[in-house]
Amino acid sequence: MTELLHAPAVVPKGQWQGAADHVALDYEGRFLRRKRLVSAGGLAFLVDLPEVVNLAGGEAFRLDDGRLVEVRCGLEPVLSVSGDLARLAWHIGNRHTPCQIEPTRLVIRADHVLEAMLRQLGARVTATVEPFAPEGGAYGMGRTMGHDHGPSHGPGQFHVHP
Repeated sequence: MTELLHAPAVVPKGQWQGAADHVALDYEGRFLRRKRLVSAGGLAFLVDLPEVVNLAGGEAFRLDDGRLVEVRCGLEPVLSVSGDLARLAWHIGNRHTPCQIEPTRLVIRADHVLEAMLRQLGARVTATVEPFAPEGGAYGMGRTMGHDHGPSHGPGQFHVHP
C-alpha cells in the first residue's frame, strides 16, 4: 500500500508556478486544517496544516514531494443579485452572510429565506451554479485563521454592531 502524500504548507496566490494538478473546493471546503483531498487528476493527499486556513482560491498546496496542487473555487449553488446594490449589500451584510461583490451584481450562497427577503426588497435574483469567492472582510478574513459565522439574523431581525 502506498503511503498518502502530505501537504504541510500552502503557497500564497502569485507566489508559485507550475502546479502539477488542481483541486476545486467550495466555500466551506476552503476552510480547512487537516483533510484528505483528491485532485482532479486523481492524486490523493492529506492536507496537514499547523492551523485552520481560509483559502480564497489561487493558492497551492505544497506536497511533501515538492509538487504543487492549485486550489480553485469549486462550483456551488449561488444567487446572483442585482438592483440597488448598496442597499441590498447592507441587508446581506446585516445578516452576516458571505457575499461576493462585483460591479454589477452581488453573489451569495443559495438560501431560500434570503432570496425571498431580497426579492421583497426589489432585487432581481437569479439562481445559478458557479464558483463562489466572497469578500474576505475588513478584520483579517482571508488570512490564515479560523472562521466564525457570527450571530445569525432571521428576516426582520437586526442590530447594530459597535
